[in-house]
Amino acid sequence: MTQVKRPSILITNDDGIHAPGIKHLWQAISSFADVTVVAPATEQSAVSLSITIRNPLHIEKVTWPANVDVWSVSGTPADCVKLGLNVVLESPPDLILSGINRGTNAGRNVLYSGTVGGVIEGIMHNIPGIAFSCYDFHDPAYAAAEKYIPLIVRHILQHPLPNGTFLNVNFPPKHLNEIKGIKLTRQGKEYWVENPDKREHPNQGNSYYWLGAKLAKFEEEADSDIPLLQQGYLTAVPVHVGELTDHHHLTAHRDHFEQLSL
Repeated sequence: MTQVKRPSILITNDDGIHAPGIKHLWQAISSFADVTVVAPATEQSAVSLSITIRNPLHIEKVTWPANVDVWSVSGTPADCVKLGLNVVLESPPDLILSGINRGTNAGRNVLYSGTVGGVIEGIMHNIPGIAFSCYDFHDPAYAAAEKYIPLIVRHILQHPLPNGTFLNVNFPPKHLNEIKGIKLTRQGKEYWVENPDKREHPNQGNSYYWLGAKLAKFEEEADSDIPLLQQGYLTAVPVHVGELTDHHHLTAHRDHFEQLSL
C-alpha cells in the first residue's frame, strides 16, 4: 500500500508564541500534517506586513510538551515567515497557517492584521496560506474553531488557491453558542478607527496619546463577512494580493497622464 505523504505546514501568529490560539491551531492539524511553528516572542498585533530592518533578529528554540519543532523570533509575523523559510526549514512548506488570532480580522481590519501579514509574506514566496481569527477578543471560541480547521485545511490542500490568493477565515462570536454554517464570501468594510485619548505626563508636563480604537460601521453587502459573522456563520474570504494594479484606472487614464509635461 502506498503511504500518503503528510503535508508540511508552517504555523505563525501575531499574538506571540505563548498565546493559547497558536497551540489550538497546531492541535487542529497535528494528526495529519508535519508542523513547524515559528512565531513572535511577544505580541505583534496590528503590525500588518512590517519587517525588522533596524535591529537584529534573535531566534530561539522553544520547548512544547509534544514532539514539535517550535521557534521564537524577536520580530514580526513577516519576520517569522522569512526566517522560517530561510533558516529553519530545509524546503518550502506546502501551506502557511496563521492564528488562531484573538479578535476579528473581518472587514478592512485585514489590512492592519499581523496575523494576515504572516500569510501575505508566504504568498510573496509563492506559498499558499490561511489566516484564522476568532471574533471575540476577551473570550475567543478556540475550541469551536479547532473543530473546523482540519476541514478547511484539507479542502485547501485538495483544492489549491490561485497564485497570489490567501484565505481569510473568521469564526463568529462565542455568545451565539454554535456555528450555523460555513460561507465562502467577500470582505466587508468595517474597521477599527482611531479614538485618541490625550494624557499628561505627571513629571514632564507634556502631552501624550493612547491612540485607542472604535469600530467604524458601514452599510455592508448582505453577502460580506461582517453581517454573516453576526448571524453565526464561519466566514472565509479568498483575498487576492498577487496583483496590486488598478487596471481600470490604468487603462482609462494612461494616455492622458503620460502627456503631462513641464
